[in-house]
Amino acid sequence: MIHYSCDSCKQLIDVQNDLRYTVKIEVYAALDQAETDHDDDRDNLQDMQSILQRMDDSMDECIGEEVYQQLRFDLCPACRRKFLKNPLGKEVKQFTFSQN
Repeated sequence: MIHYSCDSCKQLIDVQNDLRYTVKIEVYAALDQAETDHDDDRDNLQDMQSILQRMDDSMDECIGEEVYQQLRFDLCPACRRKFLKNPLGKEVKQFTFSQN
């Protein structure tokens, strides 16, 4: 039997009684077209598709983590709620107000 644990809190997830959530993150370099004085007939979307296809084949070692990275995490229900409240992990500022 496969055992799962939460990648955030390390708690064992009982898949028979609890839900297990999977978070998939893809991070890839944005191929913004450089501003030039002449028209460029290249299709940047097609170029990106070609790069991603080569990456899937794992043949092209030129594509490193600086260009494309895929991450996958398992979360328990409590950590899923925390993740959805703050997916980028930004520091939450708490304000306190006087009783005036």
